[in-house]
Amino acid sequence: MKVSSSQEAAPQIMADALVIGIHSDASLSGNAAAVDEATGGAVARLIEGKEITGKANEVTPLLAPSGVQAGQVVVVGLGGAEKFDVGAAHRAAGSAAKHLAGKQRDKVAFCFDGWTAEQTEAGISGAMVGCQGQDLYRAKKDRHPIGEVIWVGDDAAVSSGQVLGNAMNLTRRLVNEPPQEIYPETFAEEANKVAAATGLDIEIWDERKLADERCGSLLAVARGSVRPPRLVILRYNGGPADQKPLSLVGKGVTFDSGGLSLKPSEGMSTMKLDMAGAASVLGAMQAIAELKLPINAIGLVGLVENLVSGDCYKLGDVLTARTGKTIEVLNTDAEGRLVLADVLAVAVDEGAAKIIDLATLTGACVVALGMDVVGLMTNDQDWCDTIAEAAETCGERAWQLPMFPEFAGQIKSDVADIKNIGAGRWGGAITAAKFLEEFVGDVPWTHIDIAGPAFAEKPKPWVDGGGSGAMVRTLVEVARGWK
Repeated sequence: MKVSSSQEAAPQIMADALVIGIHSDASLSGNAAAVDEATGGAVARLIEGKEITGKANEVTPLLAPSGVQAGQVVVVGLGGAEKFDVGAAHRAAGSAAKHLAGKQRDKVAFCFDGWTAEQTEAGISGAMVGCQGQDLYRAKKDRHPIGEVIWVGDDAAVSSGQVLGNAMNLTRRLVNEPPQEIYPETFAEEANKVAAATGLDIEIWDERKLADERCGSLLAVARGSVRPPRLVILRYNGGPADQKPLSLVGKGVTFDSGGLSLKPSEGMSTMKLDMAGAASVLGAMQAIAELKLPINAIGLVGLVENLVSGDCYKLGDVLTARTGKTIEVLNTDAEGRLVLADVLAVAVDEGAAKIIDLATLTGACVVALGMDVVGLMTNDQDWCDTIAEAAETCGERAWQLPMFPEFAGQIKSDVADIKNIGAGRWGGAITAAKFLEEFVGDVPWTHIDIAGPAFAEKPKPWVDGGGSGAMVRTLVEVARGWK
């Protein structure tokens, strides 16, 4: 998709469609007022008749209106003016784009007024996300990417908005691909393509290298599949040579059957999503490189399939992780933390200054926070606050869960150092995080459980169902503030 900027008056723009926005509590102004005047007051009449309310993400098309050069005008609601922020901008532009993407369109102009550079950037990324669907293998597509997006107004944020949109769509596509297409080796190949295109350094550990590096916890999970595991390390060196890197770690279980603790079919049907953490890290690293941020960053993703075979790991097995810590396995469906244990240890050995890990780790986090909010858990409050503030800036929902020391007692084992599940059903998101904490040492670390927001079972006004690209923008925002 091509994205360009323009200063042309909205009614004069030649396009398939022209998008304007109105607030629910403000009078028409700027481009919206100009379009209303050019169409002989058509927009104002629809507002007066309550056909247009300005409610957030409400989309109303005006087909073939006289007085403008575009084939149609699309009015999208922006909600209340006082509450309009970066997240609202992303969703509003996405809602309009998703509506228009129902058919192929060569050119669409977005004409919003008074948006900050940050809101413009978010709006452009939202428009790009809104018109890409999960229908990768349908003969008749539901969504059609717009040929060219014209953004009327300040062009300072056009380029960075396109970078963020591409990064989110990369993450979404990888999550939406079926598991016979995305497995450890092919995900590593996708990472190779990103590295080649952006100048990232890349290192890929195969199963022999993983064994040499003592990644026994990750390798145990991988044993049940004929697909060999991989660990991908992406390095971006945009900062001073002596600056320790920001480390982004992603869980990459490309399909999770649950292993011997087998999931029911209903619970397994969407388990291609279990590599969303890894996909988010890859998308964020692509964006960091393309934005040429003046930092050092490293992205690490552990890639496995968790399947059943005669050689799969078993309940009661005791694994030895890279750090030498022993782990009693009491549930093979608590596999993501076993993968991350070794990847986090590698991040520490790589000299990470601070670590963020992302994982679709627990259903317990969804029970606690729902489908639209990620859980944050940390060993360093200042670091967690930084990430929470970045999420708020981007309009992504995040909520911190406690990491009281009592939870650590639940993962103590009688036969090994720790076990891979807690003592009972309750607090499962936190006991999983306490498990991960065992492998980061003294490095400031925040775990982000994205099990809810990473994958939408139903579409939303601004994005199709399937992979959402959750937290990619937040990771980039953290990287922008890195010192």
